[in-house]
Amino acid sequence: MGNATRAIQFPADFFPILPWGRGPDATSAADPVQGLPSMAECGFTLAGFVAADLLPLCEQNGLRAIVHPGGAGIPRDQWSTLPADRIEARIRAMIETIGDSPALLGYYLVDEPGATKFPGLGVAVATVRRFAPGKLAYINLFPGYATIGAPDKSQLEAASFTEYLERYVAEVRPQFISYDDYMVQYSQDMRDPRRAAVYFNDLLEVRRVALKHGLPFWNICSSNQIRPFTTIPSPANLLFQAYTTLAAGGRGLSWYRYYVGGYDYAPIDKAGRRTPTWGYLRLVNRQVRVLGPAMHGLTSTGVFFTAPPPLPDLPLLPGSVLREVYSAVSGQDGARAEDGRRSPDSPPVMVGEFVDAHGGAYAMVVNLTMETSARILPVTVQDHSLEQASAENGEWLPVDREKGIWLVAGQGVLLRAR
Repeated sequence: MGNATRAIQFPADFFPILPWGRGPDATSAADPVQGLPSMAECGFTLAGFVAADLLPLCEQNGLRAIVHPGGAGIPRDQWSTLPADRIEARIRAMIETIGDSPALLGYYLVDEPGATKFPGLGVAVATVRRFAPGKLAYINLFPGYATIGAPDKSQLEAASFTEYLERYVAEVRPQFISYDDYMVQYSQDMRDPRRAAVYFNDLLEVRRVALKHGLPFWNICSSNQIRPFTTIPSPANLLFQAYTTLAAGGRGLSWYRYYVGGYDYAPIDKAGRRTPTWGYLRLVNRQVRVLGPAMHGLTSTGVFFTAPPPLPDLPLLPGSVLREVYSAVSGQDGARAEDGRRSPDSPPVMVGEFVDAHGGAYAMVVNLTMETSARILPVTVQDHSLEQASAENGEWLPVDREKGIWLVAGQGVLLRAR
């Protein structure tokens, strides 16, 4: 936990939800359909990555912002070649040029750097910490499926994803870990086991390294059709990506991307119109905006899956809070078999467990199927009653242990043991 003091401390009612990519230009920024007001309406809490002159408009719309420095920043290919004193001077000048604003959360530095860029980025992060205390130095990392190999052919420029993450923490001394992973759609909504395994392996490894070093982590998920052959955004796969991130202890959620660019089915199309994805994303963001702050101050203590797990080698229940979670696709008693065995058609479930500063126990339970609603019956390790946090307003409500809880495809629920 040696890096805990480096992490940015956000207000208790703020959870970072970022539309990943360059923000609107000056001509469309104030447009209520596609500009910054539309991001706020869609449930985002951050605008990114915006020009500094849009900070007043971000503030007007209740958005914090990560500023893209444009020409004042350091080009991607120079992070491994610029001397340290030049990096410090450039970052300090960027900070002074951008100035301050109540909306300013931090500064964009680079996306998906290889490990050879880490020493230079370490200088930049230290400079932000020194000359803009309390502001975020934004760096996003490759996923585990980036290429590994010879230095001239490797994206990670490391022997493994674990080495890449550990070197990042050691050499950059970051304030947080952000990475992207689009395997939910690449796996055709988790139907391709090999690619589905990558999603969970990356999520759990980033979680492990982040916890080891006392750092929060953010996940970048897909809110467009990431490739022409992949599934498109749906309420189920958007919920799945959001809730699995929260259940693993994620402290920020980014969506790639808001504007269509070269990808179809994004929330805003090429003509600046809202697509059905916009409405799906608003539904999901609204729940994350409620439950994210409700998880503020909780520490992730474990991640588990029901047996049989959706993929081999995933950690199985029991945890320290929940002994078992029975699930069924109908309202019949199949959610709890008479002999304690799970029904073959029981939807798989993910459980993330947490503890608060006073030792209070919590669990987030996620319906991992993207095909059907499921009724879940959580069974506690000790004789506790359970409450569930309303995804509408955060109110804690009693759980009827006999009726269970219904979750739509991909949805989760935050539970508190009493």
